[in-house]
Amino acid sequence: MSFSDLYVFVLAAFVGYQIITRVPALLHTPLMAATNAISGISLVGSLVAAGSDRNTLSTVLGVIAVTAAMANVVGGFLITDRMLSMFKRATPSKPN
Repeated sequence: MSFSDLYVFVLAAFVGYQIITRVPALLHTPLMAATNAISGISLVGSLVAAGSDRNTLSTVLGVIAVTAAMANVVGGFLITDRMLSMFKRATPSKPN
C-alpha cells in the first residue's frame, strides 16, 4: 500500500464523515436516494478492487468491500422505499 493510497483513504473517510454529520434530520429522507447513488459508486470501486488481481489480499478485501457496499445499497433503497411509503395517501375505497 503506497502513501497515496493511504492519503486517498483518509481523505475519503474524512469527507464522508463531514458530509454525513452535517445533514439535518429534516433533509434526511429526500437526500437518502442521492446517498444511495454515492453508495453505488463505492460498489463500482469495490468491484474494480476485487477484480484487479494484484494479490490475494487485495482480492479478499475487494470481495469484502463488494459485500459491504451491496448491503449498503440494497438496505438504503429498502429504507428509502419504506420511508416514502409513509407519505403516500391511502387510496379511497370506491362506492359500490
